[in-house]
Amino acid sequence: MGQPTQRPFSLDDLDEIIKSRAAASADSSYTKSLLDRGQVHCAKKFGEEAVEFVIATTQADSAAITSEAADVVYHLLVALQASKVPLEKVLGELQRRTGMSGHEEKAARG
Repeated sequence: MGQPTQRPFSLDDLDEIIKSRAAASADSSYTKSLLDRGQVHCAKKFGEEAVEFVIATTQADSAAITSEAADVVYHLLVALQASKVPLEKVLGELQRRTGMSGHEEKAARG
């Protein structure tokens, strides 16, 4: 018998890790040190990572795009945690939007 297959890493897994690190010490957890600096700092850090992703994308550097995308996703979830907005709420909003075309959804927002 071989190794049991491991399920793929998910956004829920990352979200749970971030939640658990929120209770850790800032000395031992980068996530906690971000959260301790507050919502505005976490939002700015997310913005920095998003810009780095855009730069990597414009340079068509696949490895950098992958790395920066991972940073964007991580910092988005940290910013959500700092803002006390659960990932489930964001996923629910995305699910709601899948019931209409992108043009209809955008028009509905005004």
